[in-house]
Amino acid sequence: MITKSFVDTHCHLDGEEFAEDLEQVIARAKEAGVKAIGVPGIDLKSCETVIALCERYPDYCFPMLGLHPEEVRNDWKDVLFAIKHVIKFKVQSSKFKVSAIGEIGLDFYWSREFEEAQLQAFEEQVRWSVELQLPLMIHCRKAQNEMVNILKRYKDDLPGGVFHCFTGNTIEAQELLQFERFVLGIGGVLTFKKSKLSETLKEAVPLDRIVLETDAPYMAPVPMRGQRNEPAFVAYVLRKLAEIYGVDEETVAAKTNANVARIFPSIVNKS
Repeated sequence: MITKSFVDTHCHLDGEEFAEDLEQVIARAKEAGVKAIGVPGIDLKSCETVIALCERYPDYCFPMLGLHPEEVRNDWKDVLFAIKHVIKFKVQSSKFKVSAIGEIGLDFYWSREFEEAQLQAFEEQVRWSVELQLPLMIHCRKAQNEMVNILKRYKDDLPGGVFHCFTGNTIEAQELLQFERFVLGIGGVLTFKKSKLSETLKEAVPLDRIVLETDAPYMAPVPMRGQRNEPAFVAYVLRKLAEIYGVDEETVAAKTNANVARIFPSIVNKS
Protein backbone atom coordinates (compact mmCIF):
# COMPACT_ATOMS: atom_id res chain seq x y z
CA MET A 1 0.00 0.00 0.00
CA ILE A 2 1.37 3.41 -0.99
CA THR A 3 1.50 5.80 1.96
CA LYS A 4 3.26 8.62 0.13
CA SER A 5 3.44 10.02 -3.37
CA PHE A 6 6.15 12.03 -5.05
CA VAL A 7 7.34 13.44 -8.38
CA ASP A 8 10.14 12.44 -10.74
CA THR A 9 10.96 15.87 -12.15
CA HIS A 10 13.37 14.70 -14.85
CA CYS A 11 12.98 11.48 -16.83
CA HIS A 12 13.68 10.83 -20.51
CA LEU A 13 10.72 8.52 -20.79
CA ASP A 14 10.35 9.20 -24.51
CA GLY A 15 13.67 7.49 -25.27
CA GLU A 16 14.00 4.30 -27.25
CA GLU A 17 15.19 2.56 -24.07
CA PHE A 18 11.52 2.47 -22.96
CA ALA A 19 9.95 1.65 -26.32
CA GLU A 20 9.38 -2.04 -25.59
CA ASP A 21 7.84 -1.83 -22.11
CA LEU A 22 6.60 1.71 -21.58
CA GLU A 23 3.24 0.62 -20.17
CA GLN A 24 4.94 -1.58 -17.58
CA VAL A 25 7.38 1.21 -16.67
CA ILE A 26 4.48 3.60 -16.07
CA ALA A 27 2.63 0.96 -14.05
CA ARG A 28 5.69 0.34 -11.85
CA ALA A 29 6.14 4.06 -11.34
CA LYS A 30 2.55 4.46 -10.15
CA GLU A 31 2.88 1.41 -7.91
CA ALA A 32 6.02 2.90 -6.33
CA GLY A 33 4.21 6.17 -5.56
CA VAL A 34 5.27 8.38 -8.46
CA LYS A 35 2.34 10.71 -9.09
CA ALA A 36 3.84 12.76 -11.93
CA ILE A 37 6.84 12.74 -14.27
CA GLY A 38 8.59 15.66 -15.93
CA VAL A 39 9.83 14.70 -19.40
CA PRO A 40 12.46 16.99 -20.98
CA GLY A 41 13.26 17.39 -24.64
CA ILE A 42 16.83 17.81 -25.84
CA ASP A 43 16.47 18.65 -29.56
CA LEU A 44 13.73 19.22 -32.12
CA LYS A 45 13.06 15.52 -32.71
CA SER A 46 12.84 14.69 -29.01
CA CYS A 47 10.60 17.69 -28.38
CA GLU A 48 8.17 16.02 -30.77
CA THR A 49 8.46 12.63 -29.06
CA VAL A 50 8.06 14.26 -25.65
CA ILE A 51 4.85 15.93 -26.79
CA ALA A 52 3.53 12.64 -28.18
CA LEU A 53 4.34 10.83 -24.93
CA CYS A 54 2.72 13.48 -22.75
CA GLU A 55 -0.39 13.49 -24.93
CA ARG A 56 -0.53 9.71 -24.46
CA TYR A 57 -0.31 10.09 -20.65
CA PRO A 58 -2.03 13.41 -19.93
CA ASP A 59 -1.92 14.71 -16.35
CA TYR A 60 0.81 12.20 -15.54
CA CYS A 61 3.68 13.05 -17.90
CA PHE A 62 4.50 16.73 -18.31
CA PRO A 63 6.55 18.21 -21.18
CA MET A 64 9.67 20.34 -20.91
CA LEU A 65 10.98 21.54 -24.27
CA GLY A 66 14.40 22.92 -25.13
CA LEU A 67 17.78 22.45 -26.79
CA HIS A 68 20.37 20.54 -24.75
CA PRO A 69 23.90 22.00 -24.85
CA GLU A 70 25.40 18.80 -26.27
CA GLU A 71 22.95 19.12 -29.18
CA VAL A 72 24.15 22.62 -30.09
CA ARG A 73 25.71 22.35 -33.54
CA ASN A 74 26.30 24.60 -36.54
CA ASP A 75 22.57 24.73 -37.29
CA TRP A 76 21.61 25.63 -33.71
CA LYS A 77 19.87 28.89 -34.62
CA ASP A 78 17.48 27.15 -37.01
CA VAL A 79 16.80 24.39 -34.48
CA LEU A 80 16.20 26.90 -31.72
CA PHE A 81 13.79 28.86 -33.89
CA ALA A 82 11.81 25.69 -34.61
CA ILE A 83 11.69 24.67 -30.94
CA LYS A 84 10.50 28.10 -29.88
CA HIS A 85 7.74 27.93 -32.49
CA VAL A 86 6.60 24.61 -31.01
CA ILE A 87 6.72 25.98 -27.46
CA LYS A 88 4.76 29.14 -28.27
CA PHE A 89 2.15 27.13 -30.15
CA LYS A 90 1.74 24.73 -27.22
CA VAL A 91 1.72 27.55 -24.64
CA GLN A 92 -1.27 29.03 -26.43
CA SER A 93 -3.09 25.70 -26.53
CA SER A 94 -5.92 25.24 -24.06
CA LYS A 95 -5.50 21.45 -24.07
CA PHE A 96 -1.75 21.04 -23.73
CA LYS A 97 0.65 23.14 -21.71
CA VAL A 98 4.45 23.22 -21.61
CA SER A 99 5.70 22.87 -18.02
CA ALA A 100 9.24 24.22 -18.50
CA ILE A 101 11.99 25.26 -20.87
CA GLY A 102 14.47 22.41 -20.84
CA GLU A 103 16.64 20.54 -20.87
CA ILE A 104 18.93 23.47 -21.60
CA GLY A 105 22.28 24.62 -20.24
CA LEU A 106 26.03 24.48 -20.77
CA ASP A 107 28.35 21.49 -21.05
CA PHE A 108 32.09 21.86 -21.56
CA TYR A 109 32.97 18.45 -20.11
CA TRP A 110 34.10 16.87 -23.37
CA SER A 111 34.84 19.84 -25.57
CA ARG A 112 34.61 23.60 -25.95
CA GLU A 113 34.26 23.39 -29.72
CA PHE A 114 30.82 25.00 -29.65
CA GLU A 115 31.39 27.11 -26.55
CA GLU A 116 30.20 30.41 -28.00
CA ALA A 117 27.19 28.76 -29.64
CA GLN A 118 26.28 27.07 -26.36
CA LEU A 119 26.50 30.36 -24.49
CA GLN A 120 24.28 32.09 -27.02
CA ALA A 121 21.76 29.25 -27.19
CA PHE A 122 21.54 29.06 -23.41
CA GLU A 123 21.02 32.79 -22.98
CA GLU A 124 18.39 32.84 -25.71
CA GLN A 125 16.42 30.12 -23.92
CA VAL A 126 16.81 31.92 -20.60
CA ARG A 127 15.16 34.89 -22.31
CA TRP A 128 12.29 32.60 -23.36
CA SER A 129 11.81 31.73 -19.70
CA VAL A 130 11.45 35.41 -18.86
CA GLU A 131 9.21 36.13 -21.84
CA LEU A 132 6.87 33.17 -21.33
CA GLN A 133 7.29 32.93 -17.53
CA LEU A 134 8.11 29.25 -17.79
CA PRO A 135 10.61 27.69 -15.35
CA LEU A 136 13.96 26.33 -16.51
CA MET A 137 15.38 22.82 -16.37
CA ILE A 138 19.14 23.44 -16.45
CA HIS A 139 21.95 21.02 -17.23
CA CYS A 140 25.47 22.19 -16.36
CA ARG A 141 28.84 20.40 -16.49
CA LYS A 142 32.19 22.14 -16.14
CA ALA A 143 30.50 25.47 -16.80
CA GLN A 144 29.02 26.75 -13.54
CA ASN A 145 30.81 30.11 -13.66
CA GLU A 146 29.56 30.82 -17.18
CA MET A 147 26.05 29.66 -16.33
CA VAL A 148 25.82 31.76 -13.19
CA ASN A 149 27.09 34.85 -15.00
CA ILE A 150 24.30 34.55 -17.57
CA LEU A 151 21.58 33.83 -15.01
CA LYS A 152 22.55 36.86 -12.92
CA ARG A 153 21.56 39.13 -15.79
CA TYR A 154 17.98 37.86 -15.54
CA LYS A 155 17.83 36.98 -11.84
CA ASP A 156 15.00 39.33 -10.90
CA ASP A 157 12.78 38.32 -13.82
CA LEU A 158 13.22 34.54 -13.98
CA PRO A 159 10.26 32.54 -12.63
CA GLY A 160 12.54 29.81 -11.26
CA GLY A 161 13.66 26.34 -12.19
CA VAL A 162 15.85 23.37 -11.38
CA PHE A 163 19.60 22.92 -11.45
CA HIS A 164 19.34 19.38 -12.74
CA CYS A 165 21.60 16.54 -11.55
CA PHE A 166 23.40 18.55 -8.90
CA THR A 167 26.53 16.74 -7.71
CA GLY A 168 28.69 19.66 -6.60
CA ASN A 169 30.36 20.75 -3.38
CA THR A 170 29.19 23.11 -0.65
CA ILE A 171 30.54 26.25 -2.32
CA GLU A 172 28.89 25.34 -5.62
CA ALA A 173 25.60 24.62 -3.84
CA GLN A 174 25.66 27.96 -2.06
CA GLU A 175 26.35 29.79 -5.31
CA LEU A 176 23.35 28.17 -6.97
CA LEU A 177 21.04 28.73 -4.01
CA GLN A 178 21.50 32.50 -4.37
CA PHE A 179 18.85 32.14 -7.08
CA GLU A 180 15.98 32.01 -4.62
CA ARG A 181 13.35 30.70 -7.03
CA PHE A 182 15.51 27.74 -8.05
CA VAL A 183 16.01 24.31 -6.48
CA LEU A 184 18.53 21.51 -6.90
CA GLY A 185 17.55 18.30 -8.71
CA ILE A 186 18.86 15.30 -6.77
CA GLY A 187 19.07 11.84 -8.33
CA GLY A 188 20.81 8.50 -8.17
CA VAL A 189 24.34 9.88 -7.63
CA LEU A 190 23.28 10.60 -4.06
CA THR A 191 23.25 6.85 -3.36
CA PHE A 192 26.65 6.07 -4.89
CA LYS A 193 29.28 4.82 -2.45
CA LYS A 194 31.98 7.31 -3.48
CA SER A 195 29.67 10.31 -3.73
CA LYS A 196 30.23 13.23 -1.34
CA LEU A 197 26.81 14.63 -2.09
CA SER A 198 25.28 13.52 1.22
CA GLU A 199 27.72 15.69 3.14
CA THR A 200 27.14 18.67 0.83
CA LEU A 201 23.37 18.50 1.18
CA LYS A 202 23.44 18.14 4.93
CA GLU A 203 25.84 21.05 5.31
CA ALA A 204 24.50 23.54 2.78
CA VAL A 205 21.10 22.64 1.29
CA PRO A 206 17.79 22.79 3.18
CA LEU A 207 15.17 20.24 2.22
CA ASP A 208 12.93 22.97 0.86
CA ARG A 209 15.44 23.58 -1.95
CA ILE A 210 15.42 20.03 -3.36
CA VAL A 211 13.36 18.13 -5.90
CA LEU A 212 13.62 14.46 -6.80
CA GLU A 213 14.69 13.15 -10.20
CA THR A 214 15.95 10.03 -11.91
CA ASP A 215 17.37 11.27 -15.24
CA ALA A 216 16.24 7.85 -16.43
CA PRO A 217 17.34 5.81 -18.28
CA TYR A 218 20.70 7.00 -16.91
CA MET A 219 22.37 6.82 -13.47
CA ALA A 220 20.22 4.28 -11.67
CA PRO A 221 20.51 4.55 -7.89
CA VAL A 222 21.84 1.88 -5.56
CA PRO A 223 20.66 -0.91 -5.31
CA MET A 224 19.69 -0.75 -9.00
CA ARG A 225 22.98 0.70 -10.21
CA GLY A 226 24.07 -0.81 -13.52
CA GLN A 227 20.49 -1.39 -14.64
CA ARG A 228 18.38 0.82 -16.85
CA ASN A 229 17.05 3.56 -14.60
CA GLU A 230 13.30 4.18 -14.51
CA PRO A 231 10.96 6.54 -12.63
CA ALA A 232 9.98 4.00 -9.97
CA PHE A 233 13.59 4.07 -8.75
CA VAL A 234 13.23 7.67 -7.56
CA ALA A 235 11.90 6.09 -4.36
CA TYR A 236 15.48 5.06 -3.51
CA VAL A 237 16.61 8.68 -3.78
CA LEU A 238 13.78 9.74 -1.49
CA ARG A 239 14.78 7.06 1.02
CA LYS A 240 18.38 8.25 1.05
CA LEU A 241 17.30 11.85 1.56
CA ALA A 242 15.20 10.81 4.54
CA GLU A 243 18.27 9.13 6.02
CA ILE A 244 20.47 12.20 5.43
CA TYR A 245 18.05 14.71 6.92
CA GLY A 246 16.92 12.47 9.77
CA VAL A 247 13.23 12.59 8.86
CA ASP A 248 10.69 10.04 7.68
CA GLU A 249 10.04 9.39 3.99
CA GLU A 250 6.59 10.99 4.16
CA THR A 251 8.24 14.26 5.22
CA VAL A 252 10.65 14.15 2.27
CA ALA A 253 7.77 13.41 -0.09
CA ALA A 254 5.69 16.29 1.29
CA LYS A 255 8.60 18.75 1.22
CA THR A 256 9.74 17.88 -2.29
CA ASN A 257 6.14 17.91 -3.57
CA ALA A 258 5.75 21.41 -2.15
CA ASN A 259 8.94 22.44 -3.93
CA VAL A 260 7.62 21.03 -7.21
CA ALA A 261 4.35 22.91 -6.70
CA ARG A 262 6.29 26.13 -6.21
CA ILE A 263 8.54 25.68 -9.26
CA PHE A 264 6.20 23.75 -11.59
CA PRO A 265 2.64 24.58 -10.53
CA SER A 266 1.23 23.04 -13.70
CA ILE A 267 2.56 19.62 -12.67
CA VAL A 268 1.30 19.29 -9.11
CA ASN A 269 -1.98 21.10 -9.76
CA LYS A 270 -2.96 18.50 -12.35
CA SER A 271 -1.40 15.36 -10.86
